[in-house]
Amino acid sequence: MTQEELNQLGKTLWDIADQLRGAMNADDFRDYMLSFLFLRYLSDNYEAAAKKELGRDYPQVDAQNVVAFPNGEVSREDTPLAKVAETPGDYGNGSSPRRPPLAVWYEQNPDDVEAFEKQMRRKVHYVIEPQYLWSSIAEQARTQDDELLHTLQQGFKYIENHSFDTTFQGLFSEINLDSEKLGRKYAERNKKLCTIIQKIAEGIARFSTDSDILGDAYEYLIGQFAAGSGKKAGEFYTPQQISSILSGIVVLDSQEPKTGQRKKLSRVLDFACGSGSLLLNVRKKMGPHGIGKIYGQEKNITTYNLARMNMLLHGVKDAEFAIHHGDSLENDWDILNEMNPAKKLEFDAVVANPPFSYRWQPAETLAEDFRFKSYGLAPKSAADFAFLLHGFHFLAREGTMAIILPHGVLFRGGAEAKIRKKLLTDGNIDTIIGLPANLFFSTGIPVCILVLKKCKKPDDVLFINASEHFEKGKRQNKLLPEHIEKIIDTYQYRKEEERYARSVSMEEIEKNDFNLNISRYVSTAKPEEPVDMGAVHEELMALQEAIDRAAGKHNQFLEELGLPTLPTAGGGGV
Repeated sequence: MTQEELNQLGKTLWDIADQLRGAMNADDFRDYMLSFLFLRYLSDNYEAAAKKELGRDYPQVDAQNVVAFPNGEVSREDTPLAKVAETPGDYGNGSSPRRPPLAVWYEQNPDDVEAFEKQMRRKVHYVIEPQYLWSSIAEQARTQDDELLHTLQQGFKYIENHSFDTTFQGLFSEINLDSEKLGRKYAERNKKLCTIIQKIAEGIARFSTDSDILGDAYEYLIGQFAAGSGKKAGEFYTPQQISSILSGIVVLDSQEPKTGQRKKLSRVLDFACGSGSLLLNVRKKMGPHGIGKIYGQEKNITTYNLARMNMLLHGVKDAEFAIHHGDSLENDWDILNEMNPAKKLEFDAVVANPPFSYRWQPAETLAEDFRFKSYGLAPKSAADFAFLLHGFHFLAREGTMAIILPHGVLFRGGAEAKIRKKLLTDGNIDTIIGLPANLFFSTGIPVCILVLKKCKKPDDVLFINASEHFEKGKRQNKLLPEHIEKIIDTYQYRKEEERYARSVSMEEIEKNDFNLNISRYVSTAKPEEPVDMGAVHEELMALQEAIDRAAGKHNQFLEELGLPTLPTAGGGGV
């Protein structure tokens, strides 16, 4: 699918959301829309794998809509067995309900179901019973089945508790199918859900059902909902263009970035992962087998669920990721709270876009916390360095960390100045990248990317001032592919360029009292053109002569009229 087709699919789904949400606000409707898209993905992926696994035993539909079963029986559309969908997600215009082929197979082979599901858990890592598949749900919606709402409720609970080897408790907790926003009575809510699901099914049916496409559509919708959420979008979404920069940096070899991308990242962490787009960007760069395991942490329950869905929807198996619902500043994730250095979990890459200048209330005991003890606590007014130190503590010696922060961390005094100085003198700050203003949905302020390492070769700091390299937009500015590529290329080869990038020695930084304000080292101001005083003098003399000539001519007319004349440079005039 081309980018244009993807945008069209995204727009189609967004238009459906816009038309159908009625009195419901965009944030609430987002949860319904994305959950249904997620169910469609799981179902399509499962049915495709089931068809491959069962081979010839999978019920087939011929051109005359005759269903062929492995025991030799056949069924036509008007028989009690009903018509079976030819492909996952298809459903027709007739009034007869259409069951998915898998539902028919389950009915015909009850003794083989347990072995089949065991095999599916090995192959796709999950199971969905036929009545909860999207094709079944979509068919209930098409026929306005009165039990659709109940089926959805049961299906969501089944997926949360039984589909995966890992229990995904609360995965659909933010979707209230009993909400009065859908309707005051059960029948009204059921009818509304039928309409929503039918429209989504019809909208998607016009496009490819490739699972990657649904993943991209999910990301597109998250972006669209983020655009409509204003400041709240910062809670769950990092624009793809900025994600591309961070992921492009951390996948490179830590010690010798110019040698290119690492072959394998054992573990990757985003401790403020939002909807997980940043982690997925790293995975996309490394390839599906290039990362051992993905780790994410998210405080907001809604966003936490978005992230878990997003991982599964992009083909990350449940055993390949761990997303924790909790507070990174409190470090309440047991696997990260190991006091024994020998057992400490470390990460080859750490990426993050934490809340900017978040106000926090650190307990006194946190001053002795292993993450902060050597540096001191970040001030209550801004937890930026607390987030940074949390991630940095778990960075492996040969790893790379890239974090998005407000510019204030580069120059603010007090406790932050002490933390900044120690990171610099310990040789941990590798690169500082200044980005243009107005790139985020949540804020118009310019931000920077700090690249940190526990062991780096250069004894200087690379400053990249990319603040003026962007395409201006109506609501937001954009980084084009060439802007992103230039930033990553400059980092990778440690290039220097006037008014763009410069490697600065620690001696110079120390002379500036460890102030890292980017414009101190790489100014984008254009020098003024030198003034040629001789040329200016000649120009002024020529202008004066022209004035005198014009005044002399005008004075002739004044004299003829008996009026006072104008003064000239030569002293004439009355």
